[in-house]
Amino acid sequence: MTEHRVSRRGFMGGLATAAGALAIAPTANLWAENIRLTPRHRELVSLMALDEYDSLAKMSFNENPWGPPESVLKAMAGAMKYANRYGYPDANIVEEIAKHHGVKPENVMIAAGSGEILDVVGSTFASDGKQVIGVEPTYASVYQHVTSVRGSAITLPLLPDYRQDIPSMIRATKKHYRNVGFVYMCNPNNPTGRTVSKSEIKQLLDGIPEDTVVLIDEAYHHFVEDPDYATSVPYVLEGRPVIIARTFSKIAGLAGMRLGYAIAPKEIIQQMQPYSTGTINAIVKHGGVASLKDTDSQATVKRMTLELRKKMTGELTGMGYAVIPSETNFFMVNLKRPMRPVIDEFRKQGVLVGRPFPPMNEHLRVSVGTAEETDRFLKAFKDIMGKPVTQAGKGPGI
Repeated sequence: MTEHRVSRRGFMGGLATAAGALAIAPTANLWAENIRLTPRHRELVSLMALDEYDSLAKMSFNENPWGPPESVLKAMAGAMKYANRYGYPDANIVEEIAKHHGVKPENVMIAAGSGEILDVVGSTFASDGKQVIGVEPTYASVYQHVTSVRGSAITLPLLPDYRQDIPSMIRATKKHYRNVGFVYMCNPNNPTGRTVSKSEIKQLLDGIPEDTVVLIDEAYHHFVEDPDYATSVPYVLEGRPVIIARTFSKIAGLAGMRLGYAIAPKEIIQQMQPYSTGTINAIVKHGGVASLKDTDSQATVKRMTLELRKKMTGELTGMGYAVIPSETNFFMVNLKRPMRPVIDEFRKQGVLVGRPFPPMNEHLRVSVGTAEETDRFLKAFKDIMGKPVTQAGKGPGI
Protein backbone atom coordinates (compact mmCIF):
# COMPACT_ATOMS: atom_id res chain seq x y z
CA MET A 1 0.00 0.00 0.00
CA THR A 2 1.41 3.37 -1.02
CA GLU A 3 0.38 6.80 0.19
CA HIS A 4 0.99 9.66 -2.21
CA ARG A 5 1.42 13.16 -0.80
CA VAL A 6 2.42 15.23 -3.79
CA SER A 7 2.52 18.97 -3.20
CA ARG A 8 0.96 21.26 -5.81
CA ARG A 9 4.40 22.84 -6.34
CA GLY A 10 5.99 19.43 -6.91
CA PHE A 11 3.22 18.30 -9.24
CA MET A 12 3.38 21.47 -11.34
CA GLY A 13 7.16 21.35 -11.31
CA GLY A 14 7.05 17.89 -12.80
CA LEU A 15 4.77 19.12 -15.55
CA ALA A 16 7.11 22.02 -16.22
CA THR A 17 10.02 19.62 -16.58
CA ALA A 18 7.99 17.52 -19.00
CA ALA A 19 7.06 20.59 -21.00
CA GLY A 20 10.72 21.56 -21.21
CA ALA A 21 11.58 18.18 -22.65
CA LEU A 22 8.72 18.45 -25.12
CA ALA A 23 9.99 21.80 -26.30
CA ILE A 24 13.13 20.06 -27.56
CA ALA A 25 11.32 17.44 -29.61
CA PRO A 26 7.57 18.03 -29.40
CA THR A 27 6.32 15.58 -31.99
CA ALA A 28 8.56 12.77 -30.78
CA ASN A 29 7.53 12.82 -27.13
CA LEU A 30 4.15 14.47 -26.76
CA TRP A 31 2.12 11.38 -27.38
CA ALA A 32 3.69 9.43 -24.52
CA GLU A 33 2.37 11.96 -22.03
CA ASN A 34 -0.90 11.96 -20.10
CA ILE A 35 -4.01 12.63 -22.17
CA ARG A 36 -4.96 15.42 -19.77
CA LEU A 37 -2.87 17.98 -21.65
CA THR A 38 -1.55 21.12 -19.98
CA PRO A 39 -1.79 24.49 -21.77
CA ARG A 40 1.87 24.12 -22.77
CA HIS A 41 1.17 20.68 -24.26
CA ARG A 42 -1.77 22.09 -26.20
CA GLU A 43 0.48 24.80 -27.62
CA LEU A 44 2.91 22.16 -28.83
CA VAL A 45 0.11 20.15 -30.44
CA SER A 46 -0.93 23.26 -32.35
CA LEU A 47 2.58 23.46 -33.83
CA MET A 48 2.23 20.07 -35.49
CA ALA A 49 1.31 20.27 -39.16
CA LEU A 50 -2.15 18.89 -39.92
CA ASP A 51 -0.85 16.51 -42.56
CA GLU A 52 1.71 15.13 -40.09
CA TYR A 53 -0.97 14.58 -37.45
CA ASP A 54 -3.34 12.99 -39.94
CA SER A 55 -0.64 10.63 -41.20
CA LEU A 56 -0.06 9.01 -37.80
CA ALA A 57 -1.68 5.75 -36.70
CA LYS A 58 -3.26 6.89 -33.44
CA MET A 59 -3.37 3.92 -31.08
CA SER A 60 -2.50 5.67 -27.84
CA PHE A 61 -5.54 7.36 -26.28
CA ASN A 62 -8.27 4.67 -26.42
CA GLU A 63 -10.34 6.71 -28.87
CA ASN A 64 -13.00 5.51 -31.30
CA PRO A 65 -10.96 5.60 -34.55
CA TRP A 66 -14.04 5.80 -36.78
CA GLY A 67 -15.51 8.90 -35.18
CA PRO A 68 -19.18 9.74 -34.60
CA PRO A 69 -21.80 8.23 -36.94
CA GLU A 70 -23.79 10.17 -39.49
CA SER A 71 -26.75 10.57 -37.13
CA VAL A 72 -24.58 12.37 -34.59
CA LEU A 73 -22.82 14.52 -37.18
CA LYS A 74 -26.18 15.59 -38.54
CA ALA A 75 -27.46 16.52 -35.09
CA MET A 76 -24.34 18.55 -34.34
CA ALA A 77 -24.48 20.32 -37.68
CA GLY A 78 -28.10 21.23 -37.00
CA ALA A 79 -27.13 22.70 -33.63
CA MET A 80 -24.63 25.10 -35.22
CA LYS A 81 -27.42 27.67 -35.53
CA TYR A 82 -27.22 28.06 -31.74
CA ALA A 83 -23.49 28.85 -31.78
CA ASN A 84 -24.15 32.58 -31.22
CA ARG A 85 -26.54 32.09 -28.28
CA TYR A 86 -25.97 31.87 -24.53
CA GLY A 87 -29.41 30.40 -23.94
CA TYR A 88 -30.46 27.74 -26.44
CA PRO A 89 -32.45 24.50 -26.76
CA ASP A 90 -30.08 21.80 -25.49
CA ALA A 91 -31.99 18.74 -26.80
CA ASN A 92 -33.01 18.01 -23.18
CA ILE A 93 -29.76 16.18 -22.69
CA VAL A 94 -30.03 15.71 -18.92
CA GLU A 95 -33.53 14.32 -19.25
CA GLU A 96 -32.45 12.02 -22.09
CA ILE A 97 -29.51 10.65 -20.09
CA ALA A 98 -31.78 10.08 -17.11
CA LYS A 99 -34.33 8.24 -19.27
CA HIS A 100 -31.55 6.16 -20.83
CA HIS A 101 -30.49 4.90 -17.39
CA GLY A 102 -33.87 4.75 -15.70
CA VAL A 103 -33.05 7.45 -13.16
CA LYS A 104 -34.40 10.95 -12.50
CA PRO A 105 -32.87 14.14 -13.96
CA GLU A 106 -31.89 15.09 -10.41
CA ASN A 107 -29.53 12.09 -10.46
CA VAL A 108 -27.56 13.38 -13.47
CA MET A 109 -24.82 15.98 -13.85
CA ILE A 110 -23.20 16.65 -17.22
CA ALA A 111 -19.64 17.86 -17.64
CA ALA A 112 -16.90 18.53 -20.18
CA GLY A 113 -15.92 14.87 -20.45
CA SER A 114 -15.88 12.31 -17.65
CA GLY A 115 -12.46 13.73 -16.77
CA GLU A 116 -14.22 16.76 -15.33
CA ILE A 117 -16.49 14.45 -13.34
CA LEU A 118 -13.42 12.79 -11.80
CA ASP A 119 -11.99 16.21 -10.91
CA VAL A 120 -15.29 17.39 -9.43
CA VAL A 121 -15.51 14.30 -7.22
CA GLY A 122 -11.95 14.90 -6.03
CA SER A 123 -12.65 18.55 -5.21
CA THR A 124 -15.92 17.70 -3.47
CA PHE A 125 -14.84 14.79 -1.32
CA ALA A 126 -11.04 14.61 -1.04
CA SER A 127 -9.65 18.13 -0.65
CA ASP A 128 -7.80 19.58 2.33
CA GLY A 129 -6.28 16.45 3.78
CA LYS A 130 -8.87 13.87 2.79
CA GLN A 131 -7.82 10.68 1.01
CA VAL A 132 -8.85 8.69 -2.03
CA ILE A 133 -8.33 4.93 -1.99
CA GLY A 134 -7.74 2.99 -5.19
CA VAL A 135 -5.36 0.74 -7.09
CA GLU A 136 -2.21 1.36 -9.08
CA PRO A 137 -1.93 1.40 -12.01
CA THR A 138 -5.25 2.89 -13.00
CA TYR A 139 -6.40 6.19 -14.52
CA ALA A 140 -4.12 8.28 -12.29
CA SER A 141 -5.67 11.63 -13.18
CA VAL A 142 -7.91 11.10 -10.15
CA TYR A 143 -4.92 10.92 -7.82
CA GLN A 144 -3.19 13.85 -9.50
CA HIS A 145 -6.20 16.08 -9.04
CA VAL A 146 -6.69 15.09 -5.41
CA THR A 147 -3.10 16.00 -4.61
CA SER A 148 -3.57 19.35 -6.36
CA VAL A 149 -6.41 20.21 -3.96
CA ARG A 150 -4.30 19.24 -0.94
CA GLY A 151 -5.63 15.73 -0.51
CA SER A 152 -3.68 12.48 -0.86
CA ALA A 153 -4.01 9.03 -2.40
CA ILE A 154 -3.62 5.60 -0.86
CA THR A 155 -2.89 3.20 -3.70
CA LEU A 156 -2.93 -0.58 -3.57
CA PRO A 157 -1.14 -3.00 -5.92
CA LEU A 158 -3.05 -5.14 -8.37
CA LEU A 159 -3.36 -8.88 -7.86
CA PRO A 160 -0.93 -11.18 -9.72
CA ASP A 161 -3.50 -11.59 -12.52
CA TYR A 162 -3.84 -7.77 -12.76
CA ARG A 163 -7.32 -7.64 -11.23
CA GLN A 164 -8.23 -5.12 -8.52
CA ASP A 165 -7.86 -6.42 -4.97
CA ILE A 166 -11.29 -5.92 -3.39
CA PRO A 167 -10.48 -7.34 0.09
CA SER A 168 -7.48 -5.00 0.32
CA MET A 169 -9.61 -2.03 -0.68
CA ILE A 170 -12.10 -2.92 2.03
CA ARG A 171 -9.38 -3.24 4.67
CA ALA A 172 -7.73 0.04 3.66
CA THR A 173 -11.05 1.88 3.70
CA LYS A 174 -11.90 0.61 7.17
CA LYS A 175 -8.41 1.37 8.48
CA HIS A 176 -8.47 4.98 7.25
CA TYR A 177 -12.22 5.46 7.50
CA ARG A 178 -12.24 8.76 9.37
CA ASN A 179 -10.10 10.37 6.69
CA VAL A 180 -11.38 8.67 3.52
CA GLY A 181 -12.99 11.08 1.10
CA PHE A 182 -13.94 8.43 -1.43
CA VAL A 183 -12.95 5.11 -2.99
CA TYR A 184 -12.10 5.11 -6.69
CA MET A 185 -12.56 2.21 -9.07
CA CYS A 186 -12.14 2.20 -12.85
CA ASN A 187 -14.25 -0.66 -14.17
CA PRO A 188 -13.07 -1.92 -16.63
CA ASN A 189 -9.71 -0.71 -15.46
CA ASN A 190 -7.48 1.53 -17.54
CA PRO A 191 -4.75 0.48 -18.44
CA THR A 192 -5.19 -3.27 -17.85
CA GLY A 193 -8.63 -3.73 -19.42
CA ARG A 194 -9.70 -6.09 -16.63
CA THR A 195 -13.16 -5.91 -15.06
CA VAL A 196 -14.43 -6.09 -11.50
CA SER A 197 -17.34 -8.52 -11.35
CA LYS A 198 -20.79 -7.52 -10.14
CA SER A 199 -20.36 -9.79 -7.11
CA GLU A 200 -17.07 -8.07 -6.23
CA ILE A 201 -18.73 -4.66 -6.50
CA LYS A 202 -21.37 -5.83 -4.05
CA GLN A 203 -18.64 -7.25 -1.81
CA LEU A 204 -16.93 -3.85 -1.76
CA LEU A 205 -20.07 -1.81 -1.11
CA ASP A 206 -21.28 -4.18 1.60
CA GLY A 207 -17.83 -4.40 3.19
CA ILE A 208 -17.02 -0.72 3.70
CA PRO A 209 -18.80 1.76 6.00
CA GLU A 210 -22.16 2.50 4.44
CA ASP A 211 -21.61 6.26 4.17
CA THR A 212 -18.34 5.94 2.21
CA VAL A 213 -18.59 7.54 -1.23
CA VAL A 214 -17.52 5.24 -4.07
CA LEU A 215 -16.68 6.58 -7.55
CA ILE A 216 -16.97 3.96 -10.28
CA ASP A 217 -15.56 5.04 -13.63
CA GLU A 218 -17.41 3.17 -16.38
CA ALA A 219 -15.76 4.88 -19.36
CA TYR A 220 -15.30 1.54 -21.17
CA HIS A 221 -18.60 -0.06 -20.13
CA HIS A 222 -19.89 -0.43 -23.68
CA PHE A 223 -17.13 -2.79 -24.82
CA VAL A 224 -17.56 -5.45 -22.12
CA GLU A 225 -18.63 -8.99 -23.03
CA ASP A 226 -17.99 -10.66 -19.65
CA PRO A 227 -21.37 -11.89 -18.26
CA ASP A 228 -20.06 -11.48 -14.70
CA TYR A 229 -19.77 -7.71 -15.22
CA ALA A 230 -22.63 -5.23 -14.78
CA THR A 231 -23.07 -1.49 -14.51
CA SER A 232 -23.36 -0.19 -10.95
CA VAL A 233 -26.16 2.27 -11.76
CA PRO A 234 -28.70 0.16 -9.80
CA TYR A 235 -26.86 1.05 -6.58
CA VAL A 236 -27.71 4.71 -7.23
CA LEU A 237 -31.38 3.73 -7.41
CA GLU A 238 -30.95 2.04 -4.03
CA GLY A 239 -29.74 5.35 -2.60
CA ARG A 240 -26.19 4.18 -1.90
CA PRO A 241 -23.42 6.83 -1.99
CA VAL A 242 -22.22 5.63 -5.40
CA ILE A 243 -21.18 7.90 -8.27
CA ILE A 244 -21.05 6.47 -11.79
CA ALA A 245 -18.91 8.33 -14.33
CA ARG A 246 -19.66 7.87 -18.02
CA THR A 247 -18.29 9.47 -21.17
CA PHE A 248 -19.12 10.06 -24.82
CA SER A 249 -15.38 10.04 -25.60
CA LYS A 250 -15.03 6.32 -26.23
CA ILE A 251 -17.66 4.29 -28.08
CA ALA A 252 -19.54 7.45 -29.15
CA GLY A 253 -16.44 8.91 -30.83
CA LEU A 254 -16.76 12.38 -29.29
CA ALA A 255 -13.43 12.66 -27.43
CA GLY A 256 -12.59 16.01 -28.98
CA MET A 257 -16.04 17.43 -28.23
CA ARG A 258 -15.80 16.85 -24.43
CA LEU A 259 -18.99 15.43 -22.95
CA GLY A 260 -19.42 13.18 -19.95
CA TYR A 261 -21.77 12.79 -17.02
CA ALA A 262 -22.24 11.49 -13.50
CA ILE A 263 -25.12 9.45 -12.13
CA ALA A 264 -25.50 9.66 -8.35
CA PRO A 265 -28.04 10.19 -5.58
CA LYS A 266 -29.63 13.65 -5.60
CA GLU A 267 -27.82 14.78 -2.45
CA ILE A 268 -24.42 13.89 -3.90
CA ILE A 269 -25.17 15.65 -7.19
CA GLN A 270 -26.08 18.77 -5.20
CA GLN A 271 -22.77 18.58 -3.32
CA MET A 272 -20.84 18.28 -6.59
CA GLN A 273 -22.58 21.00 -8.61
CA PRO A 274 -20.64 23.98 -7.15
CA TYR A 275 -17.37 22.46 -8.40
CA SER A 276 -18.57 21.94 -11.98
CA THR A 277 -17.70 24.49 -14.65
CA GLY A 278 -20.82 23.88 -16.72
CA THR A 279 -18.83 24.60 -19.89
CA ILE A 280 -20.46 22.15 -22.29
CA ASN A 281 -21.19 23.53 -25.74
CA ALA A 282 -24.50 23.46 -27.58
CA ILE A 283 -23.22 21.34 -30.44
CA VAL A 284 -22.07 18.38 -28.36
CA LYS A 285 -25.24 18.37 -26.27
CA HIS A 286 -27.25 17.68 -29.40
CA GLY A 287 -24.66 15.14 -30.55
CA GLY A 288 -24.79 13.36 -27.21
CA VAL A 289 -28.56 12.91 -27.39
CA ALA A 290 -28.31 11.58 -30.93
CA SER A 291 -25.61 9.17 -29.82
CA LEU A 292 -27.74 7.77 -26.99
CA LYS A 293 -30.47 7.00 -29.49
CA ASP A 294 -28.24 5.49 -32.19
CA THR A 295 -27.70 2.11 -30.54
CA ASP A 296 -27.13 0.40 -33.91
CA SER A 297 -24.03 2.49 -34.59
CA GLN A 298 -22.65 1.75 -31.14
CA ALA A 299 -23.20 -1.96 -31.70
CA THR A 300 -21.28 -1.72 -34.98
CA VAL A 301 -18.37 0.08 -33.30
CA LYS A 302 -18.27 -2.54 -30.56
CA ARG A 303 -18.24 -5.39 -33.09
CA MET A 304 -15.46 -3.87 -35.19
CA THR A 305 -13.44 -2.97 -32.10
CA LEU A 306 -13.57 -6.46 -30.62
CA GLU A 307 -12.77 -8.09 -33.96
CA LEU A 308 -9.66 -5.96 -34.44
CA ARG A 309 -8.59 -6.33 -30.80
CA LYS A 310 -8.80 -10.11 -31.12
CA LYS A 311 -6.83 -9.98 -34.36
CA MET A 312 -4.01 -7.98 -32.76
CA THR A 313 -3.85 -9.94 -29.52
CA GLY A 314 -4.02 -13.22 -31.39
CA GLU A 315 -1.04 -12.30 -33.56
CA LEU A 316 0.95 -11.03 -30.59
CA THR A 317 0.37 -14.15 -28.53
CA GLY A 318 1.27 -16.19 -31.60
CA MET A 319 4.64 -14.42 -31.58
CA GLY A 320 5.16 -15.38 -27.95
CA TYR A 321 4.08 -12.20 -26.19
CA ALA A 322 1.68 -12.42 -23.24
CA VAL A 323 -1.39 -10.18 -23.43
CA ILE A 324 -3.56 -9.31 -20.43
CA PRO A 325 -7.19 -10.35 -21.12
CA SER A 326 -9.08 -7.15 -21.93
CA GLU A 327 -12.75 -6.16 -21.99
CA THR A 328 -12.11 -2.75 -23.55
CA ASN A 329 -11.00 -1.03 -26.75
CA PHE A 330 -7.34 -1.43 -25.72
CA PHE A 331 -5.04 -4.08 -24.28
CA MET A 332 -1.64 -4.45 -22.61
CA VAL A 333 1.12 -6.63 -24.01
CA ASN A 334 4.20 -7.70 -22.04
CA LEU A 335 7.21 -6.67 -24.13
CA LYS A 336 9.71 -8.40 -21.82
CA ARG A 337 11.84 -5.28 -22.03
CA PRO A 338 11.53 -1.62 -20.95
CA MET A 339 8.74 -0.06 -22.94
CA ARG A 340 9.81 3.61 -23.11
CA PRO A 341 12.36 3.04 -25.93
CA VAL A 342 9.77 0.94 -27.75
CA ILE A 343 7.30 3.86 -27.72
CA ASP A 344 9.90 6.00 -29.45
CA GLU A 345 10.57 3.31 -32.06
CA PHE A 346 6.88 3.07 -32.88
CA ARG A 347 6.72 6.85 -33.23
CA LYS A 348 9.55 6.73 -35.77
CA GLN A 349 7.36 4.43 -37.85
CA GLY A 350 4.38 6.76 -37.57
CA VAL A 351 2.50 4.73 -34.95
CA LEU A 352 1.41 6.26 -31.64
CA VAL A 353 1.08 3.81 -28.74
CA GLY A 354 0.29 4.20 -25.05
CA ARG A 355 2.25 5.99 -22.37
CA PRO A 356 4.02 4.32 -19.40
CA PHE A 357 1.93 3.05 -16.49
CA PRO A 358 4.35 2.42 -13.60
CA PRO A 359 5.05 -0.01 -12.08
CA MET A 360 4.14 -2.02 -15.21
CA ASN A 361 7.18 -0.72 -17.04
CA GLU A 362 7.48 -3.60 -19.49
CA HIS A 363 3.81 -3.57 -20.52
CA LEU A 364 2.68 -1.54 -23.51
CA ARG A 365 -0.93 -0.32 -23.73
CA VAL A 366 -2.26 -0.34 -27.28
CA SER A 367 -5.59 1.15 -28.38
CA VAL A 368 -7.65 -0.47 -31.11
CA GLY A 369 -7.39 1.46 -34.36
CA THR A 370 -8.88 1.02 -37.80
CA ALA A 371 -8.06 -2.04 -39.90
CA GLU A 372 -5.37 -0.04 -41.71
CA GLU A 373 -3.88 1.18 -38.43
CA THR A 374 -3.94 -2.37 -37.10
CA ASP A 375 -1.86 -3.58 -40.02
CA ARG A 376 0.59 -0.71 -39.54
CA PHE A 377 0.93 -1.53 -35.85
CA LEU A 378 1.53 -5.23 -36.43
CA LYS A 379 4.13 -4.55 -39.11
CA ALA A 380 5.90 -2.06 -36.85
CA PHE A 381 5.75 -4.48 -33.92
CA LYS A 382 7.43 -7.22 -35.92
CA ASP A 383 10.08 -4.82 -37.17
CA ILE A 384 10.81 -3.40 -33.72
CA MET A 385 10.52 -6.40 -31.48
CA GLY A 386 11.75 -9.33 -33.52
CA LYS A 387 11.83 -12.46 -31.41
CA PRO A 388 11.03 -11.99 -27.71
CA VAL A 389 13.87 -12.35 -25.23
CA THR A 390 12.80 -14.23 -22.12
CA GLN A 391 13.86 -12.59 -18.87
CA ALA A 392 13.36 -14.41 -15.58
CA GLY A 393 11.83 -12.79 -12.55
CA LYS A 394 9.91 -10.10 -14.40
CA GLY A 395 6.59 -10.57 -12.69
CA PRO A 396 3.51 -12.71 -13.33
CA GLY A 397 2.64 -13.94 -16.78
CA ILE A 398 -0.79 -14.29 -18.28
